[in-house]
This record gives sequence, C-alpha cells and structure tokens, in this order.
Amino acid sequence: MTGGAEGTVRYEWMAGGFFLLQHVDLVQFGRPVTGMEIIGNLRPFGEPTGPDVASRYYDSQGNTFDYVYELDGDTLTIWAGAKDSPAYFRGTFTPDGTTMTGDWIYPGGGGYSSTMTRV
Repeated sequence: MTGGAEGTVRYEWMAGGFFLLQHVDLVQFGRPVTGMEIIGNLRPFGEPTGPDVASRYYDSQGNTFDYVYELDGDTLTIWAGAKDSPAYFRGTFTPDGTTMTGDWIYPGGGGYSSTMTRV
C-alpha cells in the first residue's frame, strides 16, 4: 500500500466466515501505526442481520473508527462513519483484481491518494 500511508495490510476470514479481519502495519504521515479492523454485516442482539457491510477499526494510537463499505461493480467506496459521509475512500479495481487505486477524501480539502497491490 502506498500513498498517504505506506506499509502492509493483510486480510483473513474469521472462523465461521461471517467477518473479515484486516491487520494493518503502516507508516502514516511519518508515524508508525498498527491496527485491526473487523468487517461484516451487523447483527445486533436479537435482531436480523443488517444489509450494510460495516466495520470498526482499532489502532495503536488509541483511535476507533467506524466505516460502511459499498461495492458497485469494480468501484469500492468506504464511508467514514455513515453512508454519504463527506469523508470517504473511493477506489477502482483493475480488471484482474490485483490492484486498486483511489483517494481518501476528507472534508475541508484533506485526504490522500492510495495504490494497493495484492501480493
């Protein structure tokens, strides 16, 4: 992964196949960051499984971030917080699925470009 952050992001399915685990080992804006994100459909106690793919991310700096994932064809949008948030990532997969390029957009003009390559 390169862009505003450089390093390695690894994915694995949690036992049962309901949740995807993301393990992050990056240098972001000059600072080392390790983290973990749990991605999947929410199913609150006693309720049916929800339609959105949501996540919560935890990192070594004490941050917790919530996201909603949306895949439309070869375009992935990751909304920070809730769908239609002004902070989001939007990227496109190459036809062979090995690379994604996109941008994190932050309100007020911030953000960074990113290229992710499957190894």
